Amino acid sequence: MVLDVNWTVKWLTLCAQAMAEHRVELIELDRAIGDSDHGENMDRGFQAVLDKLSDSPPETPGAALKLTAMTLMSKVGGAAGPLYGTAFLRAATSLGDSPEIAPAAWAGALTAARDGIVARGKAEPGDKTMVDAWTPAAEAASQAAADGSPDALTVLVAAAEAAEAGAVATDPLVARKGRASYLGERSAGHRDPGAASSALILRAAVKAAA
Repeated sequence: MVLDVNWTVKWLTLCAQAMAEHRVELIELDRAIGDSDHGENMDRGFQAVLDKLSDSPPETPGAALKLTAMTLMSKVGGAAGPLYGTAFLRAATSLGDSPEIAPAAWAGALTAARDGIVARGKAEPGDKTMVDAWTPAAEAASQAAADGSPDALTVLVAAAEAAEAGAVATDPLVARKGRASYLGERSAGHRDPGAASSALILRAAVKAAA
């Protein structure tokens, strides 16, 4: 599977589908420990991304991710817009103008995205945020690429599975960042909505390559 601009657009299209399909679930997760708007914001943001991709078809994966970043920053409310926007922008910068994404380059893009989220949100693993999904995803992708896998799908799957496990692992955590932190111990027992949406995004990357 070649990770080119066609794959990237398919991935972003599947992200939009995932946000629409899981909109209510994300709203419910956010209702428990946040503002109840994460599902609505993510759905609206990625639908806007689809419109932009249709209006201005990108020529490279990096261009597609930069367009996504700009759109999410302008269309997604709350903390998610700046965080996801920064993530996609850092990933786009990491990829540059390359027409294809090699497995190692995908791992590098995920690491850059994670670093952008950390820089913007000042969160660390264990704080019960989307960092708890992106950090294991980036590490798993980097390990798979370092192991010499020439198969992009292997690296994509490693990242998605790690993100999903990371999201589940936020359930028992006490939030130390964001609005959920205001709840203190009461935030334990609920999955972080940002980690959940992050896992959906990285699973969509796998589906786009299948």
